[in-house]
Amino acid sequence: MTVNRVLQAPAAAPEAQVWWLHPAACFDGEQIRRDVALRIENGRVSAITPAREAGLDGLAVWRCEYFACPAFVDLQVNGGGGVLFTQDPTPESLTAIAAAHRLGGTGTWLPTLITCGPEVMERAVDAVISVHGRFGVAGMHIEGPHIAPEYRGAHALDLIRPFNDHTLGLLRRLRERSIPVLLTLAPERLADGVLARLVDMGVRVAIGHSGANEEQTRAALAAGASLFTHLFNGMPPLHTKRVGMTGVALDSAAWCGVIADGHHVDDLMVRLAVRAKREPNTLFAVTDAMPTVHGPAQFELYGATIQVRDGRLIDARGSLAGVHIDMAGVLQRLVQRVELPLECALAMITAIPARAAGLYPEHGCLRPRGRADIVLLDPDRLTLKSLLIGGTQSVAAGA
Repeated sequence: MTVNRVLQAPAAAPEAQVWWLHPAACFDGEQIRRDVALRIENGRVSAITPAREAGLDGLAVWRCEYFACPAFVDLQVNGGGGVLFTQDPTPESLTAIAAAHRLGGTGTWLPTLITCGPEVMERAVDAVISVHGRFGVAGMHIEGPHIAPEYRGAHALDLIRPFNDHTLGLLRRLRERSIPVLLTLAPERLADGVLARLVDMGVRVAIGHSGANEEQTRAALAAGASLFTHLFNGMPPLHTKRVGMTGVALDSAAWCGVIADGHHVDDLMVRLAVRAKREPNTLFAVTDAMPTVHGPAQFELYGATIQVRDGRLIDARGSLAGVHIDMAGVLQRLVQRVELPLECALAMITAIPARAAGLYPEHGCLRPRGRADIVLLDPDRLTLKSLLIGGTQSVAAGA
């Protein structure tokens, strides 16, 4: 029996509802597929079939002209909705930040703790442990305090310190609960054997805010470091006679995050990095977002006022002090300004970061038995029309 009922967005649908989503096209994490439909059941995708089969089982079908893709994955989120996680490391803050970034299509994210004191680190770890698995919190990114002072960026100089047993204990607490954790540090400031020990614990070590030279960078990769944090930022620039950290990053198979807001890295440089990366599909985008994303136009950072001016976050000196963009904005920039193919841009905010953080295939793709965390986009403007979390509408933006 063919049933051709049309669902509106299932805003109030319980997770147990079974229905079909028939979008105009679908990016599954690997490729764009047309004329397919997704069967949604118990919060997961139970099947992806030719569109003509949608509704043959008597279930309702939501036919829409939107482009479907996995909910976006962001491995570096400092804040949003007026909240900075480092300033207020609580479960309530994580809930508020998650709600803000869902407005930009992010369904999976790592709360990012920037350089701070030991007691703040403890509270932040407690908060992530209590919330992990809810509100899209898939793990934790600890960015500092074990970084190089000369490449600290907006991080507080007086809070930077050597790696110690306190941080090791916090990492152990997270890993004992199987919580994914990403740790950004300067490898040249680590004692021998520490990096390999962290990797053995299951910590994903990222090189960032570091002045490591070529030899030190290659040694860190050999010891198990597997990522670079915000490529081109917080590290020595490329030089024609000295390969340095940036050159090693591009010439390696390691994962590299990049801030694609047009201010931290020029659009052309992002396009060049995509082409230059030795291992394809290892460059991904992060927002590195601050509280102004879907929040007020200014906030306090280490006692200084940071505000949005012409799309840039700046301090009183006019220096860059964070990022003001959400993932939907990143996607639009990657396609419209960086001029990447849509498949490439989508992979950079879904499957690639999910793989980099060890979250794939539970996150970052659409597949049978996978999570029904789905972004629906206007196919022409790439603006967010709807976000489904567990098959239930979480955000509707003019849908």
